[in-house]
Amino acid sequence: MSDATANMTIYLKVWRQASAAAEGKFVDYKVDHVSPDMSFLEMFDVLNDQLVKKGEAPIAFDHDCREGICGMCSMMINGKAHGGEKGTTTCQLHMRKFKSGDAIVVEPWRAKAFPLVKDLVVDRSAFDKIIQAGGYTTAQTGNAPDANANLIPKTVADEAMDAAACIGCGACVASCPNGSAMLFMGAKISQLALLPQGQPEAPRRALNMVKSHDELLFGNCTNHAECEATCPKEIGLEHIARMNREYTKATFTYHEKVRGGDGA
Repeated sequence: MSDATANMTIYLKVWRQASAAAEGKFVDYKVDHVSPDMSFLEMFDVLNDQLVKKGEAPIAFDHDCREGICGMCSMMINGKAHGGEKGTTTCQLHMRKFKSGDAIVVEPWRAKAFPLVKDLVVDRSAFDKIIQAGGYTTAQTGNAPDANANLIPKTVADEAMDAAACIGCGACVASCPNGSAMLFMGAKISQLALLPQGQPEAPRRALNMVKSHDELLFGNCTNHAECEATCPKEIGLEHIARMNREYTKATFTYHEKVRGGDGA
């Protein structure tokens, strides 16, 4: 841990790539006067200010809310998604976790389903396509119902809320050796599978989202659990297990409907 009153000097090795078609490489940077109270992204702001003043192109990286909510701040830091701090996004990672003189390697997410756009920016629209395939409910609820109108046990409601905490950052995909998005997809399926509002479309949801996941070139889950270890919202593997149950149940439901002439 660094002295909280002293500024630091940080040495960065950052992946630079002008476009998806361009050849990329690591570039070394030295950043002086880094406050331990800065977030990792604020440190990058300081570096980019220095680059602009020297007439060089700033480093492209994703960011938005900087409050650990939006999931945009996707960086591999020293080989770990978001830097590897438990329950922490890149924007919530502070420079006091490092010490002056440290060398830090920063890369973009590396996954076939997340093609690189520029520098540290990748295209994560594949997540949007999975959601479009079924991660929603079309129940017409009108005005917000009374909180006690649907009797849901608190333990179930809490588990659904835990699944809904997924911010879609993609750390699970970037950390998985197979490039699997099953923790993301499992969380999105689980949050609806646990609630009555999600039941009418449950079979189609599971079948369509898994189909979309596979078509978008995400890999399969082989229980490495790197996704759970690096998820900034600490979403657990039990949601992948529920997704697998929902998919298996939906497969049998689908075949029963086909045999009965009902279609899917």
